[in-house]
Amino acid sequence: MQRPSSSVFRPHGWGIRNQSMAIAVLVTALALGAVAVLSLLLLYNALTAATDSVLATKSHDVAALVSAQDVGEAGQAITSGTRPDVLVQIVDSAGHVVHASQPALLAEPMSGLRPAPGASAVQEMPGGTVPALEDGYRVQAVGVDSGSQRYWVLVAQSLQVRTETLGTVSLFLLLAGPALLLLVGASVRILVGRSLRQLERIRAQVEQVAPGSLSGRVTVPHTRDELEALARTMNAMLERVESADRMQRRFLSDAGHELRSPLATLQTGLEVAAGDAGGSHWPELGPMLAGEARRMAALVEDLLTLSRGQHHALVPEVRDVDLDDVVSSELARARAAGTRRIESVVEPARVRGDARRLTQVVRNVLDNAERHAASTVWVALATQGKEAVLTVDNDGPPVPERERERIFERFVRLDDSRSRDTGGSGLGLAIARTILAAHGGSVSAEEGPCGRCRFRIALPLP
Repeated sequence: MQRPSSSVFRPHGWGIRNQSMAIAVLVTALALGAVAVLSLLLLYNALTAATDSVLATKSHDVAALVSAQDVGEAGQAITSGTRPDVLVQIVDSAGHVVHASQPALLAEPMSGLRPAPGASAVQEMPGGTVPALEDGYRVQAVGVDSGSQRYWVLVAQSLQVRTETLGTVSLFLLLAGPALLLLVGASVRILVGRSLRQLERIRAQVEQVAPGSLSGRVTVPHTRDELEALARTMNAMLERVESADRMQRRFLSDAGHELRSPLATLQTGLEVAAGDAGGSHWPELGPMLAGEARRMAALVEDLLTLSRGQHHALVPEVRDVDLDDVVSSELARARAAGTRRIESVVEPARVRGDARRLTQVVRNVLDNAERHAASTVWVALATQGKEAVLTVDNDGPPVPERERERIFERFVRLDDSRSRDTGGSGLGLAIARTILAAHGGSVSAEEGPCGRCRFRIALPLP
């Protein structure tokens, strides 16, 4: 099945811009609704509190007149000294209105509230209860004694102002809400669209990066936000991909080049052996072919070791290892097979790790030192703090500072003129670093005393 090209991809459904707009409008609508309800509630309470303050002041003033003087003088006071929007009644114990601020209020009491003397009560009445108050009103009653008689002062005020104010504010919120939602939706759509255009530009530029040309990069917008961070992250990822691609291509090229020589030798030897019916050349060809086969096997094993380490699949068999025994064994091997003088100071040091792998590390580093030494190799093993430290020096030139990390890459030889027979495959130090990393250790190239070339291996102590 042919895979569809990503260049024809188009978003389906609402898309991010429409979804963002819908979410923004919905959230704004909910927020506006909550604010409107809270505002109307606060306004309602404020208007009611203002009305109650007027009613309380007037009712207690009239009650004080009734108590201090008499009902007649209080009646004259409320007739002449009451605001038009405030209505006052004085009701006796029989339920008759004895005095009122307006003649229309003499017919019947505005409320049936009858609190005790000195106490007060508040009530809201619907419109039409009293002819003078057709829009509904709020009334406060105060009980008062005058001589042997008990009276009640009823003070009321129309709720028309409160009703009209709440209606006006509600209408404003009702009309302003949709307009604000339209403004929010349009703004979000424009802003998100602008951001998505930048994102689409980044996507299109990444799409143009083909496997054959990984040098393309994304244009970084100087927005100082997540888009700029995304573009920089994308460029960093492309750089890593390009670097990995270069390393893979170089690895395949170097591996093929390394394998070509023993394969050619094997092929030539087999052709000669096949043409030699008597087998007279086999005593010479046999050891040569076996050596080339061992060389290929070692190279393949080294490549597998590096591959496992790169994919974190190199799991050492951890147990207690006397590192001094490993070093001493390799020193004995090197002294027997090598041509360089080797001086050593080995102190006891026990670590946790894979003895076979650690032997491979020591051998690779020691063989590298022998190849580059002019005459002498110095080896020292000691414990320093929480580490076992092995230093391998030689009297050859130290590794240039700019090359001290590169030499631990695969197939790297600083001396390109050195033949592969004498210079190794260029995998030894890379394998050593890979194995040590799996053990929690490290290896580095340094400059030792007197300008010597030094390799320092560190492993954590148990």
